[in-house]
Amino acid sequence: MVAALSAQQTPPAAGPGTRACAGGALDPSCRAIGTPAVPLPAGPTVFETAEQKIRVVVVTKELAHPWSLAFLPDGDMLVTERPGRLRIVRHGVLDPQPVGGVPTVRAVGLSGLLDVALHPRYAENQLVYLTYSKPTGDNRSTTALARGRFDGKALVDLRDIFVVEPGAGGASRIAFGKDGTIFMTVAGAGGQRAQDPNDPAGKVLRLRDDGSVPGDNPFVGRPEHRPEVYSLGHRSNVGLAVHPDTGAVWTTENGPNGGDEINIVLPGRNYGWPIVSYGRAYEGPRVSEVPWRLSMEQPIIFWVPSIAVTGIAFYTGDRFPAWKGNVFVGGLRTGEIPRTGHIERIAFNARGEEMRRESLLDAFHKRIRDVRQGPDGFLYVLAEDEPTADTGEGALLRIEPAP
Repeated sequence: MVAALSAQQTPPAAGPGTRACAGGALDPSCRAIGTPAVPLPAGPTVFETAEQKIRVVVVTKELAHPWSLAFLPDGDMLVTERPGRLRIVRHGVLDPQPVGGVPTVRAVGLSGLLDVALHPRYAENQLVYLTYSKPTGDNRSTTALARGRFDGKALVDLRDIFVVEPGAGGASRIAFGKDGTIFMTVAGAGGQRAQDPNDPAGKVLRLRDDGSVPGDNPFVGRPEHRPEVYSLGHRSNVGLAVHPDTGAVWTTENGPNGGDEINIVLPGRNYGWPIVSYGRAYEGPRVSEVPWRLSMEQPIIFWVPSIAVTGIAFYTGDRFPAWKGNVFVGGLRTGEIPRTGHIERIAFNARGEEMRRESLLDAFHKRIRDVRQGPDGFLYVLAEDEPTADTGEGALLRIEPAP
């Protein structure tokens, strides 16, 4: 664990509970276990990590369940709040006025306003893309991808360019590939939908920037296969990033109580859920007796117990020389114990093999929802309290080198 050198308060002692939350993050029994919530410090906090000293600065703690962020060309940030607001941080200060023109979302449970990404040619077209939980009129929702033009205050001409049918909810991430196509994740935790190639649930999709289907997608022209599908057999991909050098698509995938994964996603491949998994169900039994099958892809990293993986980022900057080339993954909680979220830093060798992992920001006892490298070379982190909390801090943090 990383040791704090200076902070504004003493971290609390561990709570008395040890049992897992059988229903996952929203189980009311989760309120009774884990460590108490900890307010973020008013000033910077310095930590000694394995390879260098860092300072964590609270940019704002006035966000409501922040989910994702994207950097504008001038360094300002767009931040999604899951309850349905899009916020902007201008010159390091949260604008009290939300961005207008955002679609209506169904913000129930873990659904709501999700990912945000800029078009690769944003400087020319000002296009912003959002994934969100679109109400379907039957007290349910499905995942949709929308785009609109940002005029500095609002999204204008916003419209859906892809809607998941039949309906599928849960997390959804988007990222642009090096060829300008969009990769979009759709959750598929329930039943066998992730294995059905004619169902977008439990898949990574690949679309053109207008929502249409690229002609070179792996299943184009195959009967009983959705042409948007790029890969299948995913439970819930809650992190998505394109490798800055290779262009490879990396995802972080939630298992249940064990079996979180990092996958390198290849066209037309099957990643196994729910047939094979290293995970256990929340109640304890293994998901599968054998966690592999020759016809299915293996993760490059997996966690048992789960850390409830979230956003993923590659570090390519110069502010942290010892971390260059490392991968950073957010985590909501460890082993189904609330308020044990953190970041995991993973170092790989030149052959892409894992060498070591390090936990960061454990002392804050927050759920880490997203982590991104900023254009200034610093790392930016979205953190929140437990989703069962009626109130709580939602924060944007900046990680800097400490002097």
